[in-house]
Amino acid sequence: MEEFSSETVHYGIASQVNFIWQQIRSPFIVPVLKLLLVLCLVMQIMLFLERVYMGVVIAFVKLFGYKPEKRYKWEPIRDDLELGNSAYPMVLVQIPMYNEKEVYKLSIGAACGLSWPSDRIIIQVLDDSTDPIIKNMVAAECQRWASKGINIKYEIREKRNGYKAGALKEGMKRSYVKSCDYVVIFDADFQPEPNFLWRAIPFLVHNPEVALVQARWKFVNADECIMTRMQEMSLDYHFQVEQEVGSSTYAFFGFNGTAGVWRISAINEAGGWKERTTVEDMDLAVRASLKGWKFVYLGDLHVKNELPSTFKAFRYQQHRWSCGPANLFRKMVMEIIRNKRVTMWKKFYVIYSFFFVRKIIGHVGTFIFYCIVFPTTILVPEVEVPMWGVFYIPCIITLLNSVGTPRSLHLLVFWILFENVMSMHRTKATLIGLLETGRVNEWVVTEKLGDVLKTKSGGKTPKKPRIRIGERFNFLELGVGAYLLFCGWYDLTFGRNHFFLYLFVQSIAFFVVGFGYVGTFVPNS
Repeated sequence: MEEFSSETVHYGIASQVNFIWQQIRSPFIVPVLKLLLVLCLVMQIMLFLERVYMGVVIAFVKLFGYKPEKRYKWEPIRDDLELGNSAYPMVLVQIPMYNEKEVYKLSIGAACGLSWPSDRIIIQVLDDSTDPIIKNMVAAECQRWASKGINIKYEIREKRNGYKAGALKEGMKRSYVKSCDYVVIFDADFQPEPNFLWRAIPFLVHNPEVALVQARWKFVNADECIMTRMQEMSLDYHFQVEQEVGSSTYAFFGFNGTAGVWRISAINEAGGWKERTTVEDMDLAVRASLKGWKFVYLGDLHVKNELPSTFKAFRYQQHRWSCGPANLFRKMVMEIIRNKRVTMWKKFYVIYSFFFVRKIIGHVGTFIFYCIVFPTTILVPEVEVPMWGVFYIPCIITLLNSVGTPRSLHLLVFWILFENVMSMHRTKATLIGLLETGRVNEWVVTEKLGDVLKTKSGGKTPKKPRIRIGERFNFLELGVGAYLLFCGWYDLTFGRNHFFLYLFVQSIAFFVVGFGYVGTFVPNS
């Protein structure tokens, strides 16, 4: 009798749910889903055209050897017997850091090893560390290099206002900076080659209209785990295609916050460092560009650095990189439109291509289409997704994205699945930035491991430490994975398009990340 009652209750609930679903399906769900599908397809076309445009430009650049040395005057800085070392511009090297225990020696050592007349360069370490032990270690390292004759300054401040932007701004106020012509910025895990200044500075010396020379990042730990390989694929496209296109067409490309040389007068004219967003580097670049300054990207000048190899660190980094640009777009779009010093083409490029398509549509469109709208159409067969929108265009976009890292072509499927998972976090961060709510100004310094894995485990990946359940499980990923799994099961049972093949595989990717099986596990210290 009890079993009969239980089955009756369950059947009654299922019937009620089905009745409600049928009532709202035609008048509400179907039209809303159709509208969302149209919007997603439009965004797909926008991304497709953007990728094709950049592909054409890159093909032209590579085919005709359109290098920066051909577009701008470049010749090595030569010794002058009369002027001596004063013929060389004065260069300030800034290294902002925050509790960088694992990498501070690498960055300071690389900066102090730069080849340049010793009386024409100043190394400025901007230490915002809150750990007194690490502070003492960094101060001691600076003292060690100072004892070797290096002009190195160790700077601290009482309050960490404005995070990195605040540190850079404070560093520029020092009296000795007034004698400097250019400033080079290296994050704490960046290790420039000794000839970095010899390659970059001449572009600024011989071209007074150039404000910034940006170098490319080279990742020392790209092969550490599958997550770092995925990051390499995304960032290689950014550096080899997006940055190159903006530079070669004289349109715009953003400063990456490190591995770049600025003309100090350009920084001052643009209004200096501002703390209003978490992408102070992009903010400065946009403002300088609106003043008419030009930027040069050197794709063959590499600076070694480290990719975040733990998922937690990567997730925080992606939040900042997605939320910051969206928030900056909100703050600056009208300023860009009203600007009268740059051409309409440049304003269109910055607003539409750089911000809207790459920083907003690229994140939001991917998640909404592949993780919400497309799976939901399985439950609502009245809404059909055209094959060109779900297969052909995405395949072309993916192939165009892969040109930056040909060695990882065999990982394309994994890259697609991982990017779709990360699009959830990027979409959330983008909306926070656009709406200026919640964690809009959250800044968590990306964790660097340096040589910790080698020194603690002899080069082998360490075993997973014991951590709390809340830290191990990522419930958003698990929730989306469960929804995709349900849609896949529904398509397998009632569908006819075999879309369940994608849905099952994508749900597995969400579960893998959701259960914490991605990235490197770091041993407890």
